[in-house]
Amino acid sequence: MTTYTEKAIDRLIDKIERLGNPTALGLDMRVEYLPPSFDVTKDATKAVYDFNRALIDATLDVVPCVKAQVACYEMLGLAGMKVFRDTLLYARERGMITIADVKRNDIGATAEAYAAAYFGPDAAFPADFVTLNPYLGIDGIAPFLARCELYGNGVFSLVRTSNKSAGDFQDLKIDGRRLYEIVGEKTGEWGKDLIGSHGYSSLGAVVGATWPEESKKLRTALPHTFFLVPGYGAQGATAKDLSGCFDAQGRGAVINASRSLLLAYKKRDASDFAAATRDEAVRMRDEIRKEINIKC
Repeated sequence: MTTYTEKAIDRLIDKIERLGNPTALGLDMRVEYLPPSFDVTKDATKAVYDFNRALIDATLDVVPCVKAQVACYEMLGLAGMKVFRDTLLYARERGMITIADVKRNDIGATAEAYAAAYFGPDAAFPADFVTLNPYLGIDGIAPFLARCELYGNGVFSLVRTSNKSAGDFQDLKIDGRRLYEIVGEKTGEWGKDLIGSHGYSSLGAVVGATWPEESKKLRTALPHTFFLVPGYGAQGATAKDLSGCFDAQGRGAVINASRSLLLAYKKRDASDFAAATRDEAVRMRDEIRKEINIKC
């Protein structure tokens, strides 16, 4: 498998700036998302893979990055996990940066096994980045960071998630500070040895677009932490909610959209599904760039 000498975050930022687009195509697939032209009765997993490839091909000169949520493929069984792997490989072969959205959370030998599954020359599911849950502390993060240093990969740590009940725990106060602020601070500390040539670390943070005030606070507190931002589109966040995620140079974040891109064909002729996704990706790019007034 391909390994890299340059840091993952530098590759991501360079790709964003080449395309002038800080967004990710979220391939969080379900069989029911497929257009009617796909026959899922014979081989549903092949249909999903063919759909994924078509969307990658349609957007690769517009969107720099693909994010694939592993649960959507796990529920399809062993064949689904092969599609997950093959989708990541295909996107990388086509020049896109890949994020495996796996939210792993364990320690010791188990965390090391998870890290080996995604990072390194023998990785079963090779990806440029993965998402991690940091709530077991550095014990669950360190095995991934070691491989980031060796193989040029990156991590996004859950800091302020986009879901409605995020505040149940993340907003709890400890000595006057919110828990998400403390987790963000730790994420910044853990990533200090992975800072690349653009001033950002390959240990980034997941920061939901549905919490614009919190994202502004975190952007100020974490000047070297790059954000993966879910919540745009179907989850309700708009381009106006994103400005706090970016720095003064228009860097610092990649905005993910899944359902709004996957299901764009529902607003037009379903037979033209790939073109519909491409058009929506262009609209999203232009809306974000106009609202934030950035030049990637």
